[in-house]
Amino acid sequence: MGTLDVELEAGDVLSAEAGAMVLRTPSVVMTTHLNASAQGGAFATFKALAIALIRRVMGGDTFLVNRFQSAGPGRVVLAPPLTGQLVHRSLAGDAIILRAGAYLASRGDLDVRVRWAGLRGLFSKQGLFFVQVSGQGELWFSAYGAVEELDIDGSHIIDNGHVLAFEPTLDFKIKNAGSGSLGFLASGEGLVLEFTGRGKVWLQTRNLEALVGWISPLLP
Repeated sequence: MGTLDVELEAGDVLSAEAGAMVLRTPSVVMTTHLNASAQGGAFATFKALAIALIRRVMGGDTFLVNRFQSAGPGRVVLAPPLTGQLVHRSLAGDAIILRAGAYLASRGDLDVRVRWAGLRGLFSKQGLFFVQVSGQGELWFSAYGAVEELDIDGSHIIDNGHVLAFEPTLDFKIKNAGSGSLGFLASGEGLVLEFTGRGKVWLQTRNLEALVGWISPLLP
């Protein structure tokens, strides 16, 4: 249920998902850009347009991103589309991988790009693409429900609807939640992600796909 309240000094720049702004002070100027870098001429612009479109269609993120730059002391308040907890992560040359739609805002020298999940993503509720954020800076992402951090050293099996983010030091594979075809069809769990290695996973306590499945039969 939270909002992100950011205090900006002169020259500070904050990037955020389009549509996330709740308010800003008059000293803060907002500009809208493609959700990808477009430096290097016409070809780079075309490439950025294609990447932004992929992020929108395949990654669940918006086609455009808003950038807030302050001419003096200012304030920006943002809110995610779903009710849930916000997570702040400082990156110092490392990286984090987010589920589609989890990215809310960032500032600093961060590279936000689409990461191909492989054909295994075709069978996962996570989809064909993740969003990988790396570099130096501050990142905020949002969950549906509360957030729990899980340190993995070995192997864990997690319902993919509850996976919010994970560190790229972990590998994963998609598995049937139970044994046999009946377990897949009737257990209510479907497919899960088995993470192996050492690293951190952020879990969201609510599952959006489960909510959609619960509501759909009630619609006229």
